[in-house]
Amino acid sequence: MSAPPRVASPNLLLAALPVKDRNLFLADCSLVNLALGSVLYEQGDRIRYVYFPTEGFISMLTTVDRHSILEVGMIGSEGMCGSTVMLGDRNVALHALTQGAGATWRMPTTRFLRKLESLPSLRPLLDRYVYVLLRQLAQTAACTRFHVVEKRLARWLLMTQDRAHADTFAMTQEFLAHMLGVRRSGVTRAASVLQSRKLIHYTRGKITILNRKRLEDAACACYQSDLDSYKQGMRAPTKR
Repeated sequence: MSAPPRVASPNLLLAALPVKDRNLFLADCSLVNLALGSVLYEQGDRIRYVYFPTEGFISMLTTVDRHSILEVGMIGSEGMCGSTVMLGDRNVALHALTQGAGATWRMPTTRFLRKLESLPSLRPLLDRYVYVLLRQLAQTAACTRFHVVEKRLARWLLMTQDRAHADTFAMTQEFLAHMLGVRRSGVTRAASVLQSRKLIHYTRGKITILNRKRLEDAACACYQSDLDSYKQGMRAPTKR
């Protein structure tokens, strides 16, 4: 990872901090570039850094029986990677892989824990985010169990577009199969259906979203549920 140029896109969590606290926090961060496919965490490792993406985005993966891989979460400019350190656990529970290249703020874990104590607005904000993240993980588990691949693929493409901030992004069928926990043939059939309806255009290693509104209609309700969970969960509590 190398230092990129100054990034224009904000991280929404950090943007929600009061200006003074945000500036104090960023003063101890490094702005680095996430390369596509780079591994941030391996399961069982110690968490050395926490990440607040601005342009790049990260897949959170779990391994079953040491062979099968399934994506259980996706983190972009709306969130942070490494939030379990706030719960007192510095060991990695999920594999973290860069799915979309781009800039991220990075801070050593020890320094981050000190910031939680010194900046009064930081912990309440991130506590709300962890709650939202847990709800989204539960939603993903239910989605994987009950929804057909075509609808899950539409949801996943919308989530990726939100975080890539682009209509076209690199993606192979093999990678999609890992993300969705299905065979490549299942991804091929689902992508063919979406392409035949002119919702996406798929070529080797690249997907373009052609009609976002209709793709939203094709996705399962879990996509909107995730958006609602974030909006409601991140809303600052009303003072009484």
